Amino acid sequence: MVSHSELRKLFCSADAVCFDVDSTVIREEGIDELAKFCGVEDAVSEMTRRAMGGAVPFKAALTERLALIQPSREQVQRLIAEHPPHLTPGIRELVSRLQERNVQVFLISGGFRSIVEHVASKLNIPPTNVFANRLKFYFNGEYAGFDEMQPTAESGGKGKVIKLLKEKFHFKKIVMIGDGATDMEACPPADVFIGFGGNVIRQQVKDNSEWYITDFVELLGELEE
Repeated sequence: MVSHSELRKLFCSADAVCFDVDSTVIREEGIDELAKFCGVEDAVSEMTRRAMGGAVPFKAALTERLALIQPSREQVQRLIAEHPPHLTPGIRELVSRLQERNVQVFLISGGFRSIVEHVASKLNIPPTNVFANRLKFYFNGEYAGFDEMQPTAESGGKGKVIKLLKEKFHFKKIVMIGDGATDMEACPPADVFIGFGGNVIRQQVKDNSEWYITDFVELLGELEE
């Protein structure tokens, strides 16, 4: 067990901070919003709950949910235009404070790149710092599956991305922040995991996190001290 003061020191000296997106950086679960928009909300949110609880392998859950939703390119674009995701209070300030300190900020999501890039643009995070799943469409815009080669399409994918970032950029300390089991599993290779329960509390994550917060103001406070 690392003491809380050591965790705080690690957070304040990290050279990269990675955020999960759904229910962490934004208030919604992107895939559930897409399902709602496409009229299959109930069946899909039950599957999301099972996947987040770690009961179903991630790729299987993603395949199953997308097969139900069958989102077209136009539906995805309309979702972003008509129901843009809501940023979690405090995230904009936290990201900009980290960037002022020359900390690299990454978004690592099991959600969809088109939605996550929209969120990244609101936070001044470059698209090169976004890791998420790519939806595929036929030339007529109909759903054609997703890119199964993305590390984020796999169980354990967030950890693979962090390992890749360490190898590529030689980061000494990476912090992972998120609400779900897949985020917690990314530490290690992340050096610190901070559980986030500001939008939804997942008991398994709350019980097993050495550091658990429900408001980003707490992390902003750490950086100000």
